Amino acid sequence: MKDSRKIFDGLLVLEFQNGNREAITLLVKRYQNDFCRYAHWYTRDVDMAQDVVQESWHIILKKLVTLKNPNSFKGWALRIITRKSQDYLAARSRDHKLNRNYRPPPEQDTEVIEERQKHIKVLKQGFEKLSLDHQMVLRLFYTEEYSLKDISSILNISVGTVKSRLFHAREKLKSTINNKLS
Repeated sequence: MKDSRKIFDGLLVLEFQNGNREAITLLVKRYQNDFCRYAHWYTRDVDMAQDVVQESWHIILKKLVTLKNPNSFKGWALRIITRKSQDYLAARSRDHKLNRNYRPPPEQDTEVIEERQKHIKVLKQGFEKLSLDHQMVLRLFYTEEYSLKDISSILNISVGTVKSRLFHAREKLKSTINNKLS
């Protein structure tokens, strides 16, 4: 499934590179929501995420003709969004409150809901205590399901560094969760 998406993306990129401007419309439709979610996760601000993605699309449009491996479009675009998000965060003041709204799915048993909310809160607190580097590799590996090699490429670090960050992030998260739930 993932390979077929990459191949289709590659075909769209090739179409764009060969002058078919409609191909970019399809890429935008395919990835706009994913890119906004990714930027939102990074920035924790809906408006900022939309700005990041908008500016990233401008960069993507300018540089898409130079993309050598068309099947790597999504990872390549995520690297652009990552750098643009980092630029926005660096420009934003440190005391700006983060926008985080989580609503669990409705359930019937209030004890189950309360227990789940407690676990989610502990997990979020543990995750937030991790460095941004650790948070990023966890998200890309578990949520986005990227391979170690893809994460290495997206973050512009070695595969060994990705492995190390994943290991240390999991260990720190486990330790934090076990301490809070014991």
